[in-house]
Amino acid sequence: MNQFVLQKGRSAELKLFPFIVEFASRRNATIHGNPATDDTGRCVRIFYILEGKFEWIVNAEHHMLYPGDLVIIHPGQVVEGSQDSLNTGKLFWLHIETNKRTDEFIFQKWSHLSSGEANAVGKVFKYNRTPVISRCKEAGLIFAELQAELFNQQIGFYTRVIHLLDELFIMIARRLAIRDNTNRDFPQAFMNFEQTLRKNLTHQWTVEEMAALVGLGTTTFTEKVKSYSGFSPLNYLITIRISEAIKLLKRNSLSVTEIALETGFYSSQHFSTTFKKLTGLTPRDFRNKNKTND
Repeated sequence: MNQFVLQKGRSAELKLFPFIVEFASRRNATIHGNPATDDTGRCVRIFYILEGKFEWIVNAEHHMLYPGDLVIIHPGQVVEGSQDSLNTGKLFWLHIETNKRTDEFIFQKWSHLSSGEANAVGKVFKYNRTPVISRCKEAGLIFAELQAELFNQQIGFYTRVIHLLDELFIMIARRLAIRDNTNRDFPQAFMNFEQTLRKNLTHQWTVEEMAALVGLGTTTFTEKVKSYSGFSPLNYLITIRISEAIKLLKRNSLSVTEIALETGFYSSQHFSTTFKKLTGLTPRDFRNKNKTND
């Protein structure tokens, strides 16, 4: 998928859609921070995780985000990346203008919804501030279709874009209204599993051992971890090791070799190669950029 950023007043693709402040997709590969920082306008911001794993803090609440997750940020809400996390992957985002006096959507000016339906959807967004909708893969399909319509602009594209936006907001409103937070597989077991790994990173975990932690066979466990996180079990373990190494590298008390061994890598070379592959920096380069006092 090509990266792009369409912005109101700058991108010809949005000329007929002045209520769309920004529509974009990109690959993020940073050690920490949020690729979608607070914008200056009064918008509802919607993000969709395509690939990877993100740790974001929304209004002081920590959220782990995986492929298929949808994040809704209302005007005035603060969103930032965890300072000790590995945020890497692909995502879409869409910023929609709101009424500057009420922070509500201005559906009547562009939507094909009836006035009553538009008001109902707007109220769900106004009063339900749940920031994350889990496993919302239908949103990803809508974002992909929006991208195609805006770039190709074939006959009827304006009507099609409005239809897709209506579809997106109806879908989100329905999910918010019923508080459908039960679609993730084994969420508590997965959290306990990750905590156990973090406490025992020097152990050379096998898939069989990890599966046993949650009481599943290796095949079912692998499928569930892949579906839940977007990673295979062993690759997920590597992201945990790197995220823990990031914290240790910010301290000056341990050498790179000591950190490598403490986080479960069999050599400093293996650690350095893996670290650079995921972050774009060697451990030493990262430490030089992020020196802190013990």
